[in-house]
Amino acid sequence: MRKILFLTWSLLSTVCFGQEAASDSLSALRSDSAALASETFSTENAGEVGKAEADSAYMKNDYTSAIQIYETLLNKGEAAEIYYNLGNCYFKTGDIAKAILNYERALLLQPGNSDIRANLEIARSKTIDKVEPAPEIFFVTWANDLANSMSERAWSILSIAFFLSFIAALYFFIFSRQVVVKKMGFFAGLVCFVLVILANVFAAQQKNKLIQRDKAIIMNPSVTVHSTPSEGGTELFVLHEGSKVRIKDNSMKEWKEIQLEDGKVGWVPAVTIEVI
Repeated sequence: MRKILFLTWSLLSTVCFGQEAASDSLSALRSDSAALASETFSTENAGEVGKAEADSAYMKNDYTSAIQIYETLLNKGEAAEIYYNLGNCYFKTGDIAKAILNYERALLLQPGNSDIRANLEIARSKTIDKVEPAPEIFFVTWANDLANSMSERAWSILSIAFFLSFIAALYFFIFSRQVVVKKMGFFAGLVCFVLVILANVFAAQQKNKLIQRDKAIIMNPSVTVHSTPSEGGTELFVLHEGSKVRIKDNSMKEWKEIQLEDGKVGWVPAVTIEVI
């Protein structure tokens, strides 16, 4: 009985930790688009009016005005919907780099949104550089795809549901007098236990993406990647606007070491990239 109580307490601590982490990151980010009106902007009515004006400008093909309003709204707080609409505006004006940047930011807040992902892929198809990701084990790919199917908040809520299911299964396992029910409670509890752990791991993974922000987009029409952080370094290759990179070394102000999805590394001027 003590072991069961200890296991329950351990799981509860894990879930609480996951929810506390989620709460902290949500506070820092203000919201995801599911709570756009209530959490993103300091004044609900002002935010709604501003968004309505931007949406109206977009529908009238006045993309310049829409961009200005959306950018102003984002100064008050992040929201996936605003980033998505802003990305659409930049795409319509032919600014592929900024379109990709804003689609990527929207996807950080709503990783499971199929519309954002579809538009991002369309924008990427317009870029010059076609970088093939380094091959990885199928299980890693599957796990990443599963983690990216929902936001941190959604995984956190799901972990609570799995934990409550685990408690219910544990109750039947302990107190039921029927052997069949006990067995069902045991196996159901075991499955829920695994799901609680996975949900919290995926929530933590999504939180790290939101906090680290180590991905960036090349914003210049073209940039030469050097072997060292100086113009005198050996020229390795050239990247064009819209390419996605990972910032490998962020210790210098003027230069950043980047890594491509295919594993290539090099140094670029900090002004040529913008962090997602």
